[in-house]
Amino acid sequence: MVTVQIEQGKLRGKVCKDFLGGEFFSFEGIPYAKPPIGPLRFKAPQPPLPWDGIRDATKEGDPCYSLHMINANTVGSEDCLFLNVHTPKIPENFDHLKPVMVWIHGGGFLSGSGNRELYGPEFLIPQDVVVVTINYRLGALGFLYLNDPKLGVPGNAGLKDQVMALKWIKNNIKNFGGDPDNVTIFGESAGGASVHYLILSPMARGLFHKAIPQSGCALNPWAWGSYSAKDLCNILKKETNNEEEILKVLQNVSVEHLFKAQFKLKDHIRADDFRPLGPIIEKISPYEEAFLSEPPLDLILQGRYNQVPIMMGYTSREGMLIDLIIPDEDKKIIQDFEDTVPVWLGLEKKSPISIATGQKIKQFYFGDKGQSLQDKDPWYMLNTDNLFLRGIYTCAKHHSVTSKEPVYLYRFSFDGPMNLFKTFAGITSKGAAHGDDLCYLFKNFSHNEIDRLSIDCECISKITQLWGNFAKTGNPNLPGLDENVEWKPVTKDAVNFLDIDFKLTLGENPEKERMEFWDGIYKMKPTGSKL
Repeated sequence: MVTVQIEQGKLRGKVCKDFLGGEFFSFEGIPYAKPPIGPLRFKAPQPPLPWDGIRDATKEGDPCYSLHMINANTVGSEDCLFLNVHTPKIPENFDHLKPVMVWIHGGGFLSGSGNRELYGPEFLIPQDVVVVTINYRLGALGFLYLNDPKLGVPGNAGLKDQVMALKWIKNNIKNFGGDPDNVTIFGESAGGASVHYLILSPMARGLFHKAIPQSGCALNPWAWGSYSAKDLCNILKKETNNEEEILKVLQNVSVEHLFKAQFKLKDHIRADDFRPLGPIIEKISPYEEAFLSEPPLDLILQGRYNQVPIMMGYTSREGMLIDLIIPDEDKKIIQDFEDTVPVWLGLEKKSPISIATGQKIKQFYFGDKGQSLQDKDPWYMLNTDNLFLRGIYTCAKHHSVTSKEPVYLYRFSFDGPMNLFKTFAGITSKGAAHGDDLCYLFKNFSHNEIDRLSIDCECISKITQLWGNFAKTGNPNLPGLDENVEWKPVTKDAVNFLDIDFKLTLGENPEKERMEFWDGIYKMKPTGSKL
């Protein structure tokens, strides 16, 4: 039995093996906040409660009530604010503390958890780091907001959960051998956007020291929410305009009925509109601190954010995600190209400029031949650029100008048999799909024993070394990489990047022609648009 003392009490963990056969210790299902139930539903998280005796930390806690990311069954509970700590060594003293890597899972702010099914620590632990994975509130539970500040539901509760988890880590991680002064946050998709929001949030100041947003940022249109409280009430047959009554209805309904109502909001991932539930810019309130109260682009351009080294990137075919979201082949034909016009442009629907912009996008990606279900790569590229890359590329360029710390950009192109999400969608086209990079950072349910002489194992070694090096020093270029490459940060004059494939390759201005096209599209925006 292995035990650790933390502020709330004692924990009993378990001994595990990493993928190379090394020993490490896991402590799972640790509550980092008070259960957000009853009157705390939709509210900011509260500090965790202490316990007597030794708490069993050998089993993972519940994820937030949601649809399972793989099988679409309903899983989890409202009591979900748990984290898992995996460490190479329990310290006998505090002389040699290890870098800490805190994983924030994706799932569109609607599903997922930090649990082992997708995010086993076995690949990263050999980098001699402490790995922490967290849960946070999702959907309406995490991102509902009301306009009346007196009601205490200003929004972004799920992001405030992440801040609370980072506070817990700052106060407790030393007892697991982790260095509270060397914490790297990293995440993918909605987790990547979360990492970027934490970079921008004054609430997270001093809680982390490096950041890796993967396949997501605050300038992606799907990473934003909109007002949906009244719509949820209407779906529940409790129509009212009074927000105090709305809160009473939504706090008292069962989580099962709330979730069913949320499901009817018809959430979407598209470029021309914000989704019903997600992060927002909060109204400044005299009652509580805001997670984010100003537009992200303003904060980035003015350099008013948490100045830490950043390593951000994307997969070569992020847009393959749409094959998972839209399994019906017929729906892959775009009927109205105004649907591809970015919401950031602020163009009025059906206006001549909006229609013309949609046609420009159609011509650039599909040309005179038009769309074809036999060749979906143009469709993948359009969704890669419009939903992911344009925002990530813009962030990297702007941060490189206003940050005092380096900003590294990568493209993950490795296309191997372990690319789970591409395989799951049945895609045979070349390229790495959204989420495929995760299969080389974390052990997941699909992994069997890893052949140490395989190309897959070589990729695991490369990507975990890059991520581990960055977590240790803020510079991924440490000895041990056999490619002898020097990954240079982005500068105001050069968008340098590293292509992560069978070989590591240096480059400049990724997807140059496509990004220049979008530069032209964004020059069409009217005065007062958001980006």
